[in-house]
Amino acid sequence: MTDTAPERRRLAAQLVEGGALKTPEWRAAVETVPRELFLHPGVFLPEGPLWRPVTAVGSDPAEWVRTAYTLDTLTTQLDGHLTADQVSEPVPGLPTSSSTMPALVVSMLESLDVEDGHRVLEIGTGTGYSGALMCHRLGQDNVTTVEVDPEVAARADAALEAAGFSTWTVTGDGLLGHPRRAPYDRLIATCLVRRIPYTWVQQTKPGGIILATLGSWANGCGLAKVTVNEDGTAEGRIIGKASFMQARSQATTPVSGDLSARAAYADSERQTKVSPLMMDEWMPAFITQLAAPGAQLVRARTSEGGQLLYLFDPERESFAEFIDDGESWRVRQGGPATLWDDVEESLVAWQVAGSPDITSVRLHVTKHGHTYWIGGQQITTRTSSHWLSDGSALRWQHSLVDRP
Repeated sequence: MTDTAPERRRLAAQLVEGGALKTPEWRAAVETVPRELFLHPGVFLPEGPLWRPVTAVGSDPAEWVRTAYTLDTLTTQLDGHLTADQVSEPVPGLPTSSSTMPALVVSMLESLDVEDGHRVLEIGTGTGYSGALMCHRLGQDNVTTVEVDPEVAARADAALEAAGFSTWTVTGDGLLGHPRRAPYDRLIATCLVRRIPYTWVQQTKPGGIILATLGSWANGCGLAKVTVNEDGTAEGRIIGKASFMQARSQATTPVSGDLSARAAYADSERQTKVSPLMMDEWMPAFITQLAAPGAQLVRARTSEGGQLLYLFDPERESFAEFIDDGESWRVRQGGPATLWDDVEESLVAWQVAGSPDITSVRLHVTKHGHTYWIGGQQITTRTSSHWLSDGSALRWQHSLVDRP
């Protein structure tokens, strides 16, 4: 077996230089835990529109080590079942499990602010690498990790054992947490969720921290860090950008089929006040999700090669279609919800407020829903999802019933 200690030390040095790795305890974990153990049976590397399988058994040892210690995310599963050892040629597919880029993994662990003796619940075991880092830092009995995919969980458990950690690896829906070992001092989610499930708040001690990525768009998610209060609520802020695969039970089915038929009957048509292309930018994309939870941004091409741009909300059977007339954009809207009206109003208000960064967003979590705001003071959740501006703050209230 190749000794990868030099690569682990090199990785740690790169993470320190990049600002992700800050404390000696986490540096020791990175320098100790062999990342290659958590990539069995192999990975998929992007090759154009396809994925090329690379396995430890079929690769030159030096090449495999270089692959294992890349700073990039490494895809380990496609389409919910396919692993690299099952194919020999590049294949199409949708990534469904991965070993996340080390800089993001480590920066999130640093943001947990753990102390010796803390008990941590991890949602989304994945390969098990981040769980192993936590086991090294806190001790294996203080780490519980939940993975929804039985095969992924089994591989992670085997890798953790191979690395010397007999931790609590649970197969189940992480949105339910793991009440058997609650309460926890810290909870970290390595999957994308539309909102923080209240079960996580209930299973975290008062004063404990929950770290989770909120959203459903890959290019517009916010990494939320909230502290649980004595009254059973939680509050905090978005501390940065992050992007993960969606939690399986919340994964959206992409809108497809005849898009023109879906948008055939509009109730209104007008010019837009701002360009819908703003939604390509991270903060406007995040705001769009606050203003219209459940909406999907869909792009397509006409038979002549022209651009088609839509917002669809399958849950509310509503749409917005955008038409580029060369100098400005028009929007056609249909269905019970006026999607673009809600989004546009929020985007305009955000621009008037000076277009603050995503780290200006704060949130408050109760058993009834979420409140997000920029500036001003916290208010309680109301009974509808909308935004408001009182001159000192922008606020969005999401009072959706919390369902796993």
